[in-house]
Amino acid sequence: MFETIKLWAKSLKRDVVALWIAARDPRTPWLAKGIAAFVAAYALSSPIDLIPDFIPVLGYLDDLLVVPLGIAVALRLIPPALMIEFRREAGIRSICPRSVVPAGFVIGVWLAAALAFGYWFWLHVR
Repeated sequence: MFETIKLWAKSLKRDVVALWIAARDPRTPWLAKGIAAFVAAYALSSPIDLIPDFIPVLGYLDDLLVVPLGIAVALRLIPPALMIEFRREAGIRSICPRSVVPAGFVIGVWLAAALAFGYWFWLHVR
């Protein structure tokens, strides 16, 4: 059973890289491109998450739901022949792509939430 989980995780990682490639390919339909870009950015910007991992249950639940469900949706929208090509290319790439843009986006969301909470607190509690 452990070996099955290990293979699933490895294929999940390959699919994330394949979606990163698909998001940049002009042959990918625009809706699939958007979803693929979001899922790849979310998965590859780790350890920065929308819900931090130190929050009990929810911190890991978002990783267990967002990434696999996002991959499943993107895979349904990308033509199978293209996805085979993207997976092949992802298998060849040994270095996982990194980008500061997704990390900046998530940090921006958290800062905006903190500012909104601070403003609400200032208006109602002071």
